[in-house]
Amino acid sequence: MNDAKLVIAIVQDKDVGRLLDALIRKHYRATKLSSTGGFLRNGNTTLLIGVEESRVQDVLDVIKSTCRSRKEYVTPLPPAGGPAESYVPFPVEVVLGGATIFVLDVERMEKI
Repeated sequence: MNDAKLVIAIVQDKDVGRLLDALIRKHYRATKLSSTGGFLRNGNTTLLIGVEESRVQDVLDVIKSTCRSRKEYVTPLPPAGGPAESYVPFPVEVVLGGATIFVLDVERMEKI
């Protein structure tokens, strides 16, 4: 298949169920990988979606309409290997959710 793209979408676990349902309704296939965010070490899901170039914008629209960012207060974990006695946990407002999306060129894609 020519002009193929790989859409890599990293989404919060809370959003992945709705996103997969929306992608399936539009006949998109996705490979789901578990992943972990760095700052808060929260669970994320990375989706790999192979599509024709002409359908990339539709996939992006599905992701944008499904994965919403939201503000929450969380208490970060202490730094790994750091002095635990000097760590004072306090809630920090952070933006969670949404999606981080990469669109890559694919030399060849086959659906079998």
